[in-house]
Amino acid sequence: MKNVVKMIWLLILFGFLILIRVFENELFYDPYLSFFKNDYLYIDNPRREIFKLTMFTTLRYILNSGISLGIIYLFFKDKNIVKFSSLIYGIAYVILILCFLYFVINPKQEDYYIFFNIRRFLIQPLILLLLLPAFYYFKLMHKKS
Repeated sequence: MKNVVKMIWLLILFGFLILIRVFENELFYDPYLSFFKNDYLYIDNPRREIFKLTMFTTLRYILNSGISLGIIYLFFKDKNIVKFSSLIYGIAYVILILCFLYFVINPKQEDYYIFFNIRRFLIQPLILLLLLPAFYYFKLMHKKS
């Protein structure tokens, strides 16, 4: 029964991540959503409100991070892993948002690809995809010793 409840919670949290992605156009201000769907290497940078864009990107990062931390907790039931993950999310945010702002303020066509990938780490739960297998492997190695 305990595993059933855990699976239901995991489905709910993953469902929230999916809903954030499905309704991204309605929930968040991000002119880069349509920009990067087009042939962005050959068009000009879109008009944007930098403060508003930064706030909505931050909101999306916080939502994805909070849900991801919940998923990590459900997977491992270890508060130390969640604390360490929170630290990783915090450090990653500072580094990624600074790089993001640099590319938003100084758009250059030759930098669009790197900007696209930095932006992905801010708006999608990619860090979760890195942390889950890393902690799983860590737990496996810890059990052996």
